[in-house]
Amino acid sequence: ADKGFDLVRITVQGKREARAAAEIREGLFKKGYTIPLCADMHFQPKVAQVVAEAVEKIRINPGNFADGRKDFEDKVYESEDDYVKERGYLVEAMIPLVQTCKDLNRCMRIGTNHGSLSSRVLSYYGDTPRGMVESAIEFADICRSQDYHNFVFSMKASNPLVMVQSYRLLASEMYRMNWDYPLHLGVTEAGEGEDGRMKSAVGIGTLLADGLGDTVRVSLTEDPEFEYEPCNRLSEMAEGRLAATNPGAAERQAAVRPYVDTRDIFGYARRVGTPPEKKESEKVDVSLFLNPNGSVISTVDPKMLSADSAPYLYKELGFKTAVGMPFKDIATADSIFMRTLPAQDNSAGRTGLRRMMEVGTGVIVPAEELEKNPLENAVALVSLTDAVESNGKLPEGAIRLAVEIDGSEDDETIAKLKDLDPVMVFISIDSGLSQLHAARRIFEIFKANDIDTPAIHHYKTTASESNELALELGTKVGSLLTDGNGDGILIEQVGETNFSVDFLRNTGFSLLQGCRMRNTKTEFVSCPSCGRTLFDLQETTAQITEATGHLPGVTVAVMGCIVNGPGEMADADFGYVGTLPGKVDLYYGKEVVRKSIPNEEAVDSLVDLIKSYGMWKDKEEEEAEEEVAVAA
Repeated sequence: ADKGFDLVRITVQGKREARAAAEIREGLFKKGYTIPLCADMHFQPKVAQVVAEAVEKIRINPGNFADGRKDFEDKVYESEDDYVKERGYLVEAMIPLVQTCKDLNRCMRIGTNHGSLSSRVLSYYGDTPRGMVESAIEFADICRSQDYHNFVFSMKASNPLVMVQSYRLLASEMYRMNWDYPLHLGVTEAGEGEDGRMKSAVGIGTLLADGLGDTVRVSLTEDPEFEYEPCNRLSEMAEGRLAATNPGAAERQAAVRPYVDTRDIFGYARRVGTPPEKKESEKVDVSLFLNPNGSVISTVDPKMLSADSAPYLYKELGFKTAVGMPFKDIATADSIFMRTLPAQDNSAGRTGLRRMMEVGTGVIVPAEELEKNPLENAVALVSLTDAVESNGKLPEGAIRLAVEIDGSEDDETIAKLKDLDPVMVFISIDSGLSQLHAARRIFEIFKANDIDTPAIHHYKTTASESNELALELGTKVGSLLTDGNGDGILIEQVGETNFSVDFLRNTGFSLLQGCRMRNTKTEFVSCPSCGRTLFDLQETTAQITEATGHLPGVTVAVMGCIVNGPGEMADADFGYVGTLPGKVDLYYGKEVVRKSIPNEEAVDSLVDLIKSYGMWKDKEEEEAEEEVAVAA
């Protein structure tokens, strides 16, 4: 309450906790705190009725409120009528709580979770956004049958793409049925640090930009008070883009040329740009300048290429080195962007660039700089307007063309991009335009004209704090990537900001991974700590991250309890789930494979489990193999 939250959620596992909730409520009143409390309920319909008498809001999970502990046994339904007929036990369990909430004027959140859909819903709809929506709606139908309307919806998932699709589908269904219930937004089990904030911003920011959402929660594997700042900033960012209350936002949106929005909001299909192909006459391999799963381009300053600094720059850019020579690794910057180049007589700087180009790194430089200071095999960046006027003419030494679009161009000019055959296009929206709407317009023109040039979002930031940058990127670029629009990211610092090249590179890769594009490190699904957590979640997550964080392509779920644990295994390869005090169960997919492992042995057992499925690689072995490969 002192921090600024508008509502506090507390865990209620049983009758003892329900009595404690009543005492907490009374104690807060005595201290002068009137902040509403929400009881988080799973499995316990009768306990929910008891606690409704003490707190202002009840959260129920349709996946386990009446279904008991979730299993994954398939049920066979011959028809929709057969499926609906089984709804009787839900009505029987829900109506007493609905009546209590109605009589006491309590609010209810019907909180569907992607990881804890009931076996009944899973059997009929599958592990899908449609299943999440239908699960919530049938509970809402029960509420409405009793003329009770004081409820909100949530559609949480650890995968931001699933979360966005689910909320959009629910909103569409409510429009169709002429319903208008509030939406509570959140990406569940987002994790910690910048990654957790960015993943939350991708999901929450995208929906807020759609005009959806009434309350937000950022679920971090951190102390709960640290959730306030990202929640508040996401809300402020959304308000700053709202034309109805912000004249500046209204002006920027009005400045965007008209376009028709044809996005499929019910599914995800990524527009994949066609990567460049190497021509026989070219001395460097341009096909390596971009990655088809999403590219990260790093900004480099010439002073970083001095003889003393170059080895550190290679490391910052993610290169591995052997006898001082760089070569690409799984998370190396695909290309670099330089506004100015080392002078012609700067042999150290020029040698550093040549070495990076020889291993497939593109060097992108504004054409006006290349005209003054040529660099062989560079990619010349030209504004679309200038490129059209010059018919794509390249400066001396440039190997290919890259085009910058700022969103002010007319449709005909943007359509001419197809004739220029650039290696990539930078989406760098003019500050006088709405970044979201101008970018969407560009992609609509690309679609209409079958333009498949890879599109890199060029994001300029004045942020000086890492968490702020994560929220910015997740909201402003993530909202485009979740629609499948974009092939990569270039982050450029503007003004007095001092992020390292390494940090910005890793942040770019985190954005791509959070948007389910390119996987360059272990993906962690970890829940926020609550009263059900059966081990020190933050300490354990840190230990697991240290032990397994070097395994790209592997997803590990860390769950403090069983409530969402098994379900979230749907998004994970391996699961680490608290089951009893001091004990952990390990999962492979949805299956428990090792039970009741003592906490002090569980991390090592998880490593052993990953090894047993052939998905482990030692850090030292990885480095040694790469060095041998280069030497050969």
